[in-house]
Amino acid sequence: MQSNDYVKLQVCPVDDNTNAKLTVGAPNLSFIIRDEDHTLGNSLRYVIMKNPDVDFCGYTIPHPSESKINFRIQSKINNDSTSTPAIDIFRQGLVDLKQMCSIVLEKYEETVKTFKDMETN
Repeated sequence: MQSNDYVKLQVCPVDDNTNAKLTVGAPNLSFIIRDEDHTLGNSLRYVIMKNPDVDFCGYTIPHPSESKINFRIQSKINNDSTSTPAIDIFRQGLVDLKQMCSIVLEKYEETVKTFKDMETN
């Protein structure tokens, strides 16, 4: 049973040698995703790496007995010294992965229905 203070996703603040710990708008962020493994980690990394604004994306699982992922995103710096915030890239990656999974599920269900229809005829 989960306690009320259980956190599934944690965004690790960026230490830029100032007193401010940045997360919003930071081009490079690390995330800790709890209760997940390679299934989500590798799929999400693949989808995020397809984004042209991404310079690096990777994940690690600290230890096989821990069910958490350390996920890192670094966005590209544009010619005008701007970059897409890593949190926006992360969110878009989750949305894109969800859409991909929905399409796969839809195709699977259609194929199963077609197979069952052929079986009954």
